[in-house]
Amino acid sequence: MQVKEIAQKGLSHELEIHISAKDIQSKRKDRLNEVGKTVRLPGFRPGKVPMNVLEQKYGRAVMGEVLELVVSESSAQAMKDKNLRPAMQPKIEVKEFDEGKDLTFSMKVEVLPEFKVMDLSSLKLEKPVAKIESAKIDETLNRIASQNQETKPIETKRAAKKGDVVIIDFHGKTADDGVEHPGMHAHGTKLTLGSGQFIPGFEDQLIGAKAGDKVIVKVSFPKDYGASELAGRDAEFDVDLHEIHEAVPAVIDDAFAKNLGFDDEKALRSALEEQMKKEHDSVSRMKLKRQLLDVLDEGHDFEIPQGMVDAEFDLIIKQVEQERKMNPKADQGDMTDEDKEELKAIAERRVRLGLVFSEVGTASKVTITDQDIQRAVIDEARRYPGQEKMVFEFYQKNPKAIDALKAPLFEDKVVDYIFTQAKITEKEISAEELTAPEDEDEFKPKKKTSKKSKK
Repeated sequence: MQVKEIAQKGLSHELEIHISAKDIQSKRKDRLNEVGKTVRLPGFRPGKVPMNVLEQKYGRAVMGEVLELVVSESSAQAMKDKNLRPAMQPKIEVKEFDEGKDLTFSMKVEVLPEFKVMDLSSLKLEKPVAKIESAKIDETLNRIASQNQETKPIETKRAAKKGDVVIIDFHGKTADDGVEHPGMHAHGTKLTLGSGQFIPGFEDQLIGAKAGDKVIVKVSFPKDYGASELAGRDAEFDVDLHEIHEAVPAVIDDAFAKNLGFDDEKALRSALEEQMKKEHDSVSRMKLKRQLLDVLDEGHDFEIPQGMVDAEFDLIIKQVEQERKMNPKADQGDMTDEDKEELKAIAERRVRLGLVFSEVGTASKVTITDQDIQRAVIDEARRYPGQEKMVFEFYQKNPKAIDALKAPLFEDKVVDYIFTQAKITEKEISAEELTAPEDEDEFKPKKKTSKKSKK
């Protein structure tokens, strides 16, 4: 094998590799010998077929395999000899080959950059933390109580008002043909007035009615209504209002806690506090990680493989397009050049930080264990209550899905390692400040940046 570097610019290398016909023929004979061990031909025992017969019958058929093997092995050897670490799959182009002759092909490859990771012990990070205030627990308890409140019949013969629960029978028909369609009648239905459970206008026309009243409700089904036979059509409902109930404020006590599955009110409060603490810790870590990514991005200036940036950019574009398809009602317009420039900056940042993480992880010997993957699969299964078995089976049958779990696991382990090296101080802030919404993409710059060229 002869290797000649014919071009080199930045991280891009182009090599020309020459393989002699003799080496190709040797590989071809090796492959034919493998075929001869198992092939069955009339007049020959397996493993005893002469080479000239194998050449005649299978020579052309195995040549494609042989060339693929030769190109793969020689490319890998050339990169190893020249100490090139490919960032992506090399691009191969055959320049010269014919059966019985030498093979010459070119290989274009972008390599991973050589760079020095900044001194991690010099990192100074500020971790936002917030105390769990008893008032917040009370607020959460009151919200839970409002969601679990009971109702009782009103004691006076007043008219129904917004917020009341009415017990009704209704029978409906489309106005233009008088046909009662499926779902247009029910008995003993509980309806909270003002809840928006029924189509627009239905609940409003019951406000002011009293128990025992018969009300004719006239409405129009929305044009995008789920049942196509009713969409956009006018309808009329005969409604019998039997009872009016009003909400009874729930009393937060031991009995209330027991109804929710806790021993007493104290246990309920402790569980809420623990849950809120976990949520605060998660948000606090996310904000600290975002701060770390900003510092790492600012602290590293090196050329990144354009192929990796292009691949990441294409992935982001597809994600954006998918999100737009899922939300077609939002008037987002066409993607502008300015939008694409911002997305390109995000792609560059992601690739750069990914390379930094990889370098740190390799140097600190971060590994993903089977136990790590098992925990990740279990966590994923918990997101789909009642479908856990299907989730487990999916990962058992899809090794690529398991591989997809490894990247975020590796990243989190590297982040945790960097946290042990950095100087982290805590800054107490309010719960509102801590949980204030912000961009969920941790790899996205805080604002548009114009990165200088990497050298």
